[in-house]
Amino acid sequence: MMSNDALILDLATNLAPVRRRSMARETLLLAALGATELALVLGLGAMRHDMGMMIGSAYMLWRMGSLAILAGISCTVAIRSFAPTASPRRGVMLVFLLAVLAMVGGAFVGTAADSGRALLDRISPANGLLCAVSIVVLAVPVMAMLGILMRRAAPAHPEGSALASGLAAGTVGALVFAFCCPMNDPLYIVVWYGTGCAAVTAIARWLLPRRYRL
Repeated sequence: MMSNDALILDLATNLAPVRRRSMARETLLLAALGATELALVLGLGAMRHDMGMMIGSAYMLWRMGSLAILAGISCTVAIRSFAPTASPRRGVMLVFLLAVLAMVGGAFVGTAADSGRALLDRISPANGLLCAVSIVVLAVPVMAMLGILMRRAAPAHPEGSALASGLAAGTVGALVFAFCCPMNDPLYIVVWYGTGCAAVTAIARWLLPRRYRL
C-alpha cells in the first residue's frame, strides 16, 4: 500500500508550475483591451460627429462619468472576486446601487424638450435595439477575458464572480459605445444601455460558471 508521502509526491510530480495571480496585471490587461476596442471604434470613424462640442455638457459628463465609474468599480469587483477568500456579494450590491444612483442622476441632466416628447419617440425602439446589441458585441471580448482570468484563479463563488464579470463587461462595452452613440435623451440611455448591460450580465451569469466547471 502506497504511503501518504509517496502518494502526494506521485500526484505532484507532473504538475506544471502555476503563475501567481497579480490583480495589477489583470487590471492592466482589461484596461488595455478596453483601450484597444475604443481605438478600433474611433479609428473606424464611428465617434459621434459633435463630440468636441458636447463633451463638456452636463448630459455628456453624466453619461461618460457614470459609465467610467461603473466600469472601473465593477472591473475591480470582478477581479477581486476571483480570489478564493473573496466574496463578490457586497461589491455587486455596490455596483447595483451606483447604477441606480446614476439612473436617478439622469433626471437632472435632461431638457424640457426631451420631457415634452412622446414616450415612444424618446426611447426610439429601432435605434435602441441597435444600441443594446452594439453594447453586447463590444462586451464579448471583455467577458471572454474575464472568463479566462476566472478559470485561471480559484473563486469560491463562481456564480457571483460570473455576475460581477457580466456587470464589468457590460459597463465597459457601454462606455466604449458611448463615444459613438448620437442620442442625447437620458431616458433613452437608461433604457437601452441598461438593457444591453443586463443582457451581458445574464449571459455571463449563465455561461461563465459552466465554463468554469469544465
